[in-house]
Amino acid sequence: MQIFDSHAHYDANAFRADREEVVASLPDKGVCGIINCGASMQGCYDSIALAEGYPHVYAAVGLHPEDLLDAPQDWLKQVEQLLSHPKAVAVGEIGLDYYWKENAPREVQQAAFAAQMELAAAHDLPVIIHDRDAHGDTMELLRRHRPRGVLHCFSGSVEMMREAVSLGLYIGLGGAVTFKNARVPLEVAREVPLDRLLTETDCPYMAPVPFRGKRCDSTMIAYTAAKIAEVRGITAAEVLEAGVRNARELFGISG
Repeated sequence: MQIFDSHAHYDANAFRADREEVVASLPDKGVCGIINCGASMQGCYDSIALAEGYPHVYAAVGLHPEDLLDAPQDWLKQVEQLLSHPKAVAVGEIGLDYYWKENAPREVQQAAFAAQMELAAAHDLPVIIHDRDAHGDTMELLRRHRPRGVLHCFSGSVEMMREAVSLGLYIGLGGAVTFKNARVPLEVAREVPLDRLLTETDCPYMAPVPFRGKRCDSTMIAYTAAKIAEVRGITAAEVLEAGVRNARELFGISG
């Protein structure tokens, strides 16, 4: 079975000691593709460097809402310049995060999110969307801009999922479906159309049970897929195959 990790952060400090060893070993463990997502401006450059170094790694570049206050004034121009790289396949991780009070003001986050969706549209690229405690404003902006892309680490309701799918978006599910009391994520996992499902880790974060609290890597998607398969009444292989197929379609990656 092949695994496609549609959302990873191998540039994170958690991989500093053994990054090359871990990333290079993944194809032998069944991982056929990884989208490494920028968050800070430095993370965007690091994601491009990772993609250059490994044939199975691709880059998404964009400013995360938690990183807007520390961004250089010309950050949007820098992001656009990175999109010319042949292995830059998406604008992300972008979106809204109202959980942390020290983040940029909501209107600043919304403007940055909109600007990056417009940038993606201009370059005919999908977006990778972060939405934390901001469902209403996220959906309002998605209705207005109608991007191609994925709601990563989806945390909304079944009703929100259905509206997102109706807008043409994909739904990214990761380790949260395995967590104790994961009632709503499991409802979404059961109901999301299989042709709109992306498998992801958000590694090094969000490791599934039985690894919760430990450093996550792309191989652990197998545990997430098993849980999704269980609630859908299908095989884990079918979930993983859909994840590969859908990621390649969304990000324009040939098999």
